Formats: sequence, C-alpha cells, structure tokens
Amino acid sequence: MIRIILIAVFVVSFLILSIPLFFIEWIIGKFNPSLRDISSLRIVQWAFKVVILLSGVKLTVIGEENIPKDTAVLFIGNHRSYFDIVLTYARCRGLTGYVAKKEMLKIPLLSRWMKFLHCLFLDRSDVREGLKTILTAIDKVKSGISIMIFPEGTRNKNESELDLLPFHEGSFKIATKSGCPIIPVSINNSSALFEDHLPYVKKAPVIIEYGEPIYVKELPKEQQKFVGRYVQDIIVETLKKNKSALTES
Repeated sequence: MIRIILIAVFVVSFLILSIPLFFIEWIIGKFNPSLRDISSLRIVQWAFKVVILLSGVKLTVIGEENIPKDTAVLFIGNHRSYFDIVLTYARCRGLTGYVAKKEMLKIPLLSRWMKFLHCLFLDRSDVREGLKTILTAIDKVKSGISIMIFPEGTRNKNESELDLLPFHEGSFKIATKSGCPIIPVSINNSSALFEDHLPYVKKAPVIIEYGEPIYVKELPKEQQKFVGRYVQDIIVETLKKNKSALTES
C-alpha cells in the first residue's frame, strides 16, 4: 500500500506545485514555442521518472536504436496498464504526442500538461471527430512531432497479455498519409505493477522492446491493406519471445 500512497501524493503534489510553471511555459511559448515544447517534455519526463522509481519496476528496454533520430515516427503499442504511458513517455527522446481518450480532458492540470505535450484527445463514440483527430495527428507528424497510439482502443483486460484486442486500422492512416515509419512497441508484464492486484503497486519486471521501422509503402500490396494486422502480429511475436525471457529469469 505504501507505494500507491507515495505515488498518489507525489502526483498530486507535482500537479499543484507545477501551476506556476504553466504561466512560465505560456510566456516561453509566446517567444520560443520550440523551447516551451522541450522544457515541458523534460519537466513531465522528470515527474514520470520519479513515479517509475517509486513503483519499484525492474525495467528492461530493447531496441531503442531502432528509433530513427532524424524523423518523426508513429509508435504503435499494446496496452494493458496505466503504467504503459509512464514507462514509454519517460524514454521519448523528442517531442511525442500521445493519443488519449477525450475523458482525460476532464482531469484538471494534467490535461493542461498533455496539451503542452501535443497530446490528442480521441472521441471513440464519434467517427467524424475521430477522423479529425487522425488528421491532426498526420499534421503533427509532418511538422516533426512523433505520435504514440495504442490501437486496441482501450486498455486490454484479457487474461493473457498475448491475447490482444484487434488493432483499429484507422490509426495507421497516420503513417500511410504522412509517410512516416511505424515503430512497434511491445510491452510485457506492465499490468503486474498495478492492475493485476488493485489497489496495490508492487515491484515487477517489465520489458519494453522497440521493433525495427516499418515503412508502409515498402510492404507488399496485400499487407498494405491490413497494416494493423501486420504490426499486431509483430508485436505478438515479440511479446511471446519476451514472455519466455521473463519466465526463465
């Protein structure tokens, strides 16, 4: 119980004490938007790294060298835990906007930081609004901001982490329309930190693996029609491999 209490106290304290930073970041953004973007990113990453430290996670990261350094990308990941966002966002080298559900807009202070970080808010019940979000994401990528999306559409609560929900193919229009590479992100065992034993946060090993870049135009025509299924198969195979590694350790 002590871990969840420490994390909750830290997060609430950070959000409250960061209120003056909103004004500072707003002023910086008026004169130097790029500097505001980077400073906001580093501030939030610092907070996430503290949360990671408090959680006691034993994190193994594989394949970060696969992420191109000279272009924005579309990160595609499986999603079983709230910690997926914390763990992956803390490792972003450059500006990266996450696609989140629109309900996150109701959370005061947090939603303001998310807007500073170019996060997008998806209305899953409105197809037209969902399309607008995808189009905005395409524009973000074209301007050099990477996008991270969990195309299962919600947190996967299936018994096995290998049993992924179907990927929504619409998410992949961000890559097909912008031409950016897709980076598969496979996250093993993150639900063991929190969701498997609510309301406690417990130490657990987690493996994150970044796959090799996928360029949609280089895929066979048939695979281009179902990019989501193709990327999902890659993530599942990686999850299987790393699940075995966790079991052996």
